[in-house]
Amino acid sequence: MRGDTDFSLTGKFDQWDQAGVTFNFGMDASPKLVGLAQSLSEAQWRGLGRAEPEIKTEPRERPENVKEQIVRERQFFNQRLESEQVAEFEYQPGNCQKSYRMIVLRKNLSMERGEKVLFDEIRYFFYITNRRDLGWDEVVQDANERCNQENVIEQLKNGVNAMRIPVNDLNSNWAYMVMTALAWNLKSWFGLMVPNRERGLQLVKMEFRSFLAAVLLLPTQIIRAGRKIIYRILSYNSWLKDFFATWERLRRLEAT
Repeated sequence: MRGDTDFSLTGKFDQWDQAGVTFNFGMDASPKLVGLAQSLSEAQWRGLGRAEPEIKTEPRERPENVKEQIVRERQFFNQRLESEQVAEFEYQPGNCQKSYRMIVLRKNLSMERGEKVLFDEIRYFFYITNRRDLGWDEVVQDANERCNQENVIEQLKNGVNAMRIPVNDLNSNWAYMVMTALAWNLKSWFGLMVPNRERGLQLVKMEFRSFLAAVLLLPTQIIRAGRKIIYRILSYNSWLKDFFATWERLRRLEAT
């Protein structure tokens, strides 16, 4: 399980760890944790090596940073990352009976206005985990990949409108959220059924509104002819091929 600081239920850590569940959560930079990080010697810190994303085509030359030039020319306030270091110490939250790995990320930031450096600032980010198989850099990378969960939450809120509840009691609220969340699950299930794996994963990650336009809201003419019904799709997009391939796959599964 992964999540940001709002999901760090320290009272559940021991229960999850005993059940064999691995977790990696962000922790608030409380004065106590910041003090522990500041007490570490410089020898305990090392530079953070972030993994470069895989290039599936050919590497391209990095474009000129026009935005950075505009920020300097117009004397805007700017935060620039100078360096990142990581360290580790054991930490036992107040609601736990055992200690866990605490990975701390130290960011050195330069606060600037135009060409002038105003001051330097150090910020700390904390990650608590029971995974002993990951290195420091891997823990930070693993925690940062939780963005997929946050995207799902955002889609449930603004995509299928699961949080815009038109009812007035808790049970009704719960039922409405379950029904609307099912729409998101159906989108994901459909994507996993697409024969072309790469295209299917694109559907799984796609925003719900884009999915509606690409797969569901297709203008169609319905013709009743004899003893059959003909569905004539009146527009074309790049997803129709995958739509028909998935339809045929579902028909074959139903027949078996």
